Amino acid sequence: MRVHRRLALAAALSFVASQASAQGGPPALPVSVSPPIAQKVVQWDEYSGRFEARAVVEIRARVSGFVEKLHFRDGQMVNAGDPLFTIDKRPYEIAVESAKADVARNKAQVDLADLQVQRGNALVASRNIPEAENDTRKSNLAVAKAQLKAAEAALRNAQLNLEWTEVTAPLSGRMSDRKVDPGNLIQGGQQGATLLATIVSTDPIYFLFDVSEADYLRYQRLYLEGRRAQAGSSTIPVRIRLADETDWKRTGKIDFVDNVLSPRSGTIRTRAIVENKDRLLTPGVFGRVQLYGGEYDALLIPDSAVVSDQARKIVFVVNKDDVVEGRPVTLGPIYEGLRVVREGLKPDDRVVLDGLANPMVRPTAKVDPQPGKITASAQ
Repeated sequence: MRVHRRLALAAALSFVASQASAQGGPPALPVSVSPPIAQKVVQWDEYSGRFEARAVVEIRARVSGFVEKLHFRDGQMVNAGDPLFTIDKRPYEIAVESAKADVARNKAQVDLADLQVQRGNALVASRNIPEAENDTRKSNLAVAKAQLKAAEAALRNAQLNLEWTEVTAPLSGRMSDRKVDPGNLIQGGQQGATLLATIVSTDPIYFLFDVSEADYLRYQRLYLEGRRAQAGSSTIPVRIRLADETDWKRTGKIDFVDNVLSPRSGTIRTRAIVENKDRLLTPGVFGRVQLYGGEYDALLIPDSAVVSDQARKIVFVVNKDDVVEGRPVTLGPIYEGLRVVREGLKPDDRVVLDGLANPMVRPTAKVDPQPGKITASAQ
């Protein structure tokens, strides 16, 4: 009985094998294929950096005295010319009045000396006084006029000191916390003046980042080829993304490139200027920047069509005999939702788009290619 079963099983297997042989093996697996999209790609190089205020000013008084009033709240936004501190004006008002009195006294002396010169001219003509005495009168008039000018200069200085008792904002921006409260005696002047507060500008704002030496040389070569503006040109655009953002919403322009590379890091300091109308950006905040790196011809494929083979990246293509081949490729960034292939593919290659999870789709496998389509998504 067992012998009959074995004979029947062998006959069945022989029949299946003969049928498979008669049909030329198992049917080819259908896969979607499409040539890569060939187009010019704008290269955006990414760097890390941080925001920095366009201007930072320490608020110090030019005159000494008691702080009488405070006109801002800590952290408040102020405009250029807004009052910040008021210093006791009374000593400086007295100084102005005293200077005005000196001016009036010197004016009277000038008038008297001028009158004496006029009389002396008449007396000299009638020979009633010697000419030397009239020369003395003219000299006294010149001295009186010089003293008047000195008094007028002292008055202007006193008025300027009185004006400086009102400490105003030198620019528009955000105030720090106050360093001195009303009632304190502060020191003014050019040296040793008391720090009252600081103010930073907020719009526009700088973004600083470091560019590697290799990238800097590449940018310069693109400039020499006429494919990119010179480093530091205000026409080079940048795009910025904050730590909690996924899109590159903020734009700016390159404002400055340093004139030397750092010998320690091998990078060059670069600065962009960015609008900050909503005042969300604050000095010290970190972010990522994309710097325009020129255009080049590239091939685009879906990122899902790329497989990893240890340290290599491979794309499966179907040759003219409908057999799968593995092509090692050099990849670039994602552009409009597709992966840039820098090397390894040709524009007429038929790239396998799906079926990569099937173990039957492997190099040397026979497949049935079906026309597929690669679609880019607008950024």
